Amino acid sequence: MSEGTATTADLDVRLEQHRVELTGYCYRMLGSSFEAEDAVQDTMVRAWRGYATFEGRSSMRSWLYRIATNVCLDMLNAGNRRARPMDLTGPSPLAQAALIPRPDNTWLEPMPDGRVLPTTSDPAEAAVAKESVRLAFMAALQQLPPKQRAVLILREVLAWRASEVAELLGTSVASVNSALQRARATLAENDGAGADAATSDPLDEEQQKLLERYVAAFEGYDMRALTALLHEDAVMTMPPFDLWLRGTDDITGFMTTLGAACADSRLIPVEVNGLPGFAQYKPDEEAGGHTPWSVQVLEISKGRISGFHFFLDTARWFPLFGLPLHLDGPEAPGPRGEAGPVAVAGLEAEADEVE
Repeated sequence: MSEGTATTADLDVRLEQHRVELTGYCYRMLGSSFEAEDAVQDTMVRAWRGYATFEGRSSMRSWLYRIATNVCLDMLNAGNRRARPMDLTGPSPLAQAALIPRPDNTWLEPMPDGRVLPTTSDPAEAAVAKESVRLAFMAALQQLPPKQRAVLILREVLAWRASEVAELLGTSVASVNSALQRARATLAENDGAGADAATSDPLDEEQQKLLERYVAAFEGYDMRALTALLHEDAVMTMPPFDLWLRGTDDITGFMTTLGAACADSRLIPVEVNGLPGFAQYKPDEEAGGHTPWSVQVLEISKGRISGFHFFLDTARWFPLFGLPLHLDGPEAPGPRGEAGPVAVAGLEAEADEVE
């Protein structure tokens, strides 16, 4: 049976086969986990409604990417660019720390690997896919105009031919090549574009040991041990707050003052943005056990941690990652993880004391 004559009964199945890769594409385009999933759902609905006009002159995959691209370009017409805290402000010294939240649509959002990275037996292909959803690369993509972003993703990440991209976008091969050249130049100017490329895939033995030492240091809240694992200019971010810190002194100083409530946290490993990640649960003083605090993403470079990023909106992130909303008892599971900030209720009040 040809792609143009598929029955309604099997159309759902055939569309669903493309959901993960389409979600990855829309996520790279939009920088938002939830907007990406909305875009893919819109794509599926449009495909259902328009299937009768699908003539099979291109593959179903190409047809779906054309629809998804149009959906994303429409969503990007508002001009919003997702960012990391360091893309918007300079680092704050601990003594001047002020925890100022910004709206959700400001921030580049984390994404579980399983929702955006299709299963592949090709190690090289898997490595490219992971590299293309890492936070630094995602932030660099956000600096590109929407159509350049689409061209770069289709050509460099998904390995489409220039002629295929031109057909999808309704333009010429020359225009595609020109857009790709401009996009590459913009990425080359972005200092952080490859910052986390040093994390091997899969993690090698040295990196695994580094993470184990990190877990022990953080769960034990041992700042001396943690300092030994960080680059001197490591960065720490905490969306939705635009505050970010650079350097071991300010990071550990924050963790022992504003972040002191994170002592005795438990950590559960998660696969996020192609990087090592952890769900952090801090002690629940009212109900006992541990309560969600953040989803953390670690960047590793040259044998040390160069960045750790705490996404604090647990009401959104923990269900997305399929994480429990409470850990019961002192021995609740959490074998690996990373330090996070303190309870939201106490952060802003304690920030006033630092100021």
